Amino acid sequence: MPFANTAPLRREIEARLPERPFTVEFWDGTEVAPTSQGGPTFSVRSPRAAAHVLRAPGQLGLGRAYVSGELEVDDIDAVIELLDSWKPPALDGADKRALLLGAVRATGLTKPPPRPTSELRPSGKRHSKERDARAVRHHYDVSNRYFELFLGETMVYSCAVFSRGATTLKEAQEEKLEMVARKLELKEGDRVLDVGCGWGGFPLWAATKHGASVVGITLSPPQAEKARQRAEAAGVADRVEIRVMDYRDLATTGETFDAIASIGMVEHVGSANIDIYAETLAGLLEPGGRLLNHGITRLRHTDGEAGPFSERYVFPDAAPLHISRNLLALERAGFVTRHLEEFGLDYAETLKHWAQNLDENLEEAIRLAGPERVRVWRLYLRAARNGFLTGFTSIYQARCTLGI
Repeated sequence: MPFANTAPLRREIEARLPERPFTVEFWDGTEVAPTSQGGPTFSVRSPRAAAHVLRAPGQLGLGRAYVSGELEVDDIDAVIELLDSWKPPALDGADKRALLLGAVRATGLTKPPPRPTSELRPSGKRHSKERDARAVRHHYDVSNRYFELFLGETMVYSCAVFSRGATTLKEAQEEKLEMVARKLELKEGDRVLDVGCGWGGFPLWAATKHGASVVGITLSPPQAEKARQRAEAAGVADRVEIRVMDYRDLATTGETFDAIASIGMVEHVGSANIDIYAETLAGLLEPGGRLLNHGITRLRHTDGEAGPFSERYVFPDAAPLHISRNLLALERAGFVTRHLEEFGLDYAETLKHWAQNLDENLEEAIRLAGPERVRVWRLYLRAARNGFLTGFTSIYQARCTLGI
């Protein structure tokens, strides 16, 4: 780029960050050396990386530079560890202006780079039906085969249970599916609803192992099509119905169910709709009907719902609430919580397996989803695992009955 010069930026980084457990390498062959060994290396591949940060200072700009491939890291796990352990000095206004001026000099004369194509900018009323559908499809409508690369043959995109003795991902997912069925006390002929059924993992299990008739709903047409194909292949298409449907529309059908499984759905509902969600599920059960509500929660009440990178690239509008808020909504709707169980470390182990599977199938993943998406997912799976290991998030199963 014309007039691009990294020297001012390098000087400012060294002056403003005197302790640096990382290396920064620039496209011109220069670097900012670490002050301690063993940390990750950030490779700034072109002035466009600095331009992304100038356009959106902070997490979003850095995320755009990373997703576009203009900023590379040699070890994602080391970066996540760095973000947890390194305490950079507080920067005042003068420090920030000096770093930004250095970034301007490094950028030179260049147009602002376009946003990565995999970025979603949510629009419309938050958690409206239309916006929720766009958010879900942004995350899921990549390629069914892409998800199968790392989820494995069960295609279950929620926490597996390793703590009961399972050693493989398949065994752990089957343990989770059977655990849900046990907690719901499923029996032959039960009519069951799966809210957020994904690729049909639980509907297939409930139908083939317990003789239940299951309605599964999802907002993703490709998910629904794959789930129907799997039900046909398993010989239970007559007992598994998959709909592309918003949970809020279930109240208009007049249907009732003996049991409801909600697995990995509640974290997408949001604080504004959590009471509507609980009331809707309660309206679909007769008194004494069973609910298994399984979802990610935030643990610390001082943390926000999500950062800008996750909002644009991973789970737009995802809003894990605290378990206390979820239980309050269920209680207000008439549910009695009979049993509560936490599986945070199980989800950390699940994410470890998913990340390894993705890495082992990297070339095919890039062919199916493109390099931007794969970069997002390699980071997301590791960052999510770190959240469970460090007490930022956990996951709970609440077994409830409606009233008596």
